Amino acid sequence: MPNPVPDPAAPRAALARAIDQVNQLVLGKPREVEMAFVALLAGGHLLIEDLPGLGKTTLARSLAATLGLSFQRSQFTADLLPSDILGVSIYEQETHQFRFHPGPVFTQLLLADEINRAPPRTQSALLEAMAERQVTIDGHCHALPSPFFVIATQNPVDLAGTFPLPDSQLDRFLLRITLGYPDDNAERAMLAGGDRQRRIAEVRPILGADDVLALRAASEAVHASPALIAYVQALLAESRRHPGVRVGLSPRAGLALLAGARALSLLRGEDFVSPEAVQALFVEAAAHRLTAESEGQGREALARSILQAVAVD
Repeated sequence: MPNPVPDPAAPRAALARAIDQVNQLVLGKPREVEMAFVALLAGGHLLIEDLPGLGKTTLARSLAATLGLSFQRSQFTADLLPSDILGVSIYEQETHQFRFHPGPVFTQLLLADEINRAPPRTQSALLEAMAERQVTIDGHCHALPSPFFVIATQNPVDLAGTFPLPDSQLDRFLLRITLGYPDDNAERAMLAGGDRQRRIAEVRPILGADDVLALRAASEAVHASPALIAYVQALLAESRRHPGVRVGLSPRAGLALLAGARALSLLRGEDFVSPEAVQALFVEAAAHRLTAESEGQGREALARSILQAVAVD
């Protein structure tokens, strides 16, 4: 007998409360919190690029605590090995067999902290996990928990000791965002509110892993009309011929954009995807996937220019 399809009504009713709770822990960043929920519900991963100390870890821990997801944090350093993330098989004398010891990637929400401080070989260890939700060790595939969501943080590439992420790695992230400094009111409330980690430890989950999976299914069911799909395809085509762009957006980028727009529509209580939903996250979904003709051109500026060049029919 097939398993019953989860009813998304209950988790959808609690979704607004979950977002509100995370906003109480990550002060003054409602749009960034919304983008984090979009990436999660769209089945993607999130890259946060910013300076240290601006709340990236707080956002990841707040999401895990609010959604009742298991959480692991891996600090990426220059001497980190792939096995430190994925795990390793160790031979046991008693059983005369190799036993697999899972690494921190075997969790539901993984914080890959300062991912660009690790060398490329270690960065690439996450590629299969992010794309396939499994890892292969010594020829054996090991499935990851479900849901599986990676939040990676990245220091600006002009800081010392960083290794820029290759395009293949960047493409695994559905969205890239920055947090930036809080405004005066949020920073004052943060300073007066005491230790954020203690507050996170005290919160109660509002949703659970099954609820997240039900919400993902509900997100996939949000309707995208043929006209909306044509609009997304026009954005992809424009990105490939736009002045200043050397490499435009791939079909996979279009699928990611549609998935994100569906999730955003779900968050906002809409039953269909509007062009406004696509426009609201186009820069976060597209900029890190573009390659500019010259290093001096900003990817975000190119993404905004592409968005302005395509009219909505």
